[in-house]
Amino acid sequence: MTSSFRAVRGDRGAIDRKTVCGTTAAPSSSLPASLTLPFDSVKFHLELIGSREGLGMRRAPMALSRVDPEREQALRDLDPLTVTKLWDNPCWLSFRLNFIAFRFNDPVYRWIETRYGLVRPEFVALYAVGLRDGVAAKNIVASSGLPKNTLSRSIQKLLHRRLLRRETDHDDLRSFVLYLTAPGRAIFEETMPLMIQQQTAMLSVLSETEQRQLCELMDKLVIASPTWPTDLEKEGTAS
Repeated sequence: MTSSFRAVRGDRGAIDRKTVCGTTAAPSSSLPASLTLPFDSVKFHLELIGSREGLGMRRAPMALSRVDPEREQALRDLDPLTVTKLWDNPCWLSFRLNFIAFRFNDPVYRWIETRYGLVRPEFVALYAVGLRDGVAAKNIVASSGLPKNTLSRSIQKLLHRRLLRRETDHDDLRSFVLYLTAPGRAIFEETMPLMIQQQTAMLSVLSETEQRQLCELMDKLVIASPTWPTDLEKEGTAS
């Protein structure tokens, strides 16, 4: 199927507000005043037109006009562009996951760097070894998504600071595995309660049942992730 993008010009009433779930949103008049500015002026709404199936670009499961008063009040504290990216965005999933992850990572890593002088890649390596002693550097690279050379330098710094120690891998004498030293273990154990506290605060809006449901849904995504494309350039189409 060949597709093309078309810009549709219109005001608030002309903008298609169907959600991913296929339901129609309430009239835009329910939007809080601080969030209606993008629709008060001319807006170009990107619409995907399929030559055969006529696919329309869908919005996030919950459009802004469907949030209740309590959520509307909360949204007033967010940057308007952030609101657009999280609610009025066809690619809502990755943006929301990144938004939530940032709210965990940013305060945690800033505190760790201030207290221990460890930048993010260094603590990523230390934390990985803390979770599972005896791992190889290649395992940390595979599980973190950080560049190999970045983690290699970070591991060397941790070894130099004697927060990690390296031993020969008994299963492969050509390789080395990593363990926490006593000072490294102390950092790991001191940071863990703070990280759990931050996670608990983030999950506090969900009931225990909702937390289990969220965990199960995340399980499905993680398990399916090996089947997702890792290179969006189709074979033979590179210029």
